[in-house]
Amino acid sequence: MALELLSEAFANGGTVPARYTCEGDNVSPPLACRGAPAGAHSLALICDDPDAPGGVFTHWLLWDLPPSLEYLPENAGAATPSSEGTPGRNDFGHARYDGPCPPRGDPPHRYSFRLYALDRPLGLLRRASRAQVLERMRGHIVAQAEVTGRFGR
Repeated sequence: MALELLSEAFANGGTVPARYTCEGDNVSPPLACRGAPAGAHSLALICDDPDAPGGVFTHWLLWDLPPSLEYLPENAGAATPSSEGTPGRNDFGHARYDGPCPPRGDPPHRYSFRLYALDRPLGLLRRASRAQVLERMRGHIVAQAEVTGRFGR
């Protein structure tokens, strides 16, 4: 079985409900994970907007999730390291999820939620940056999965 990432809140390529955006409650959507390979020792999650005017904009970083993880509930990894992983610093400057919030008038942006199975824990401290996470992941990704949603205002 290949690594999979799904959300009960939106279909792959579908619209992210306002609840999970800056127009709503700004909580992370529920995500289901399955199929982590036997060699995985941790999982990492990155959510970003590749359509942002200034280039890729990071909305959420979460790492050192257990490879046995099957479900992340709404508002997972809100602020502190836990069984729901360690949160990193997003491009809003927060160590939490901040949902889709494209400029008004832009066409809907894509929001990619990527799950990475890693052959080791990252061991980074809370508030590490995307660059630090990607550097630590380099050469240690054993599988990855993605679900993408769209949102416009």
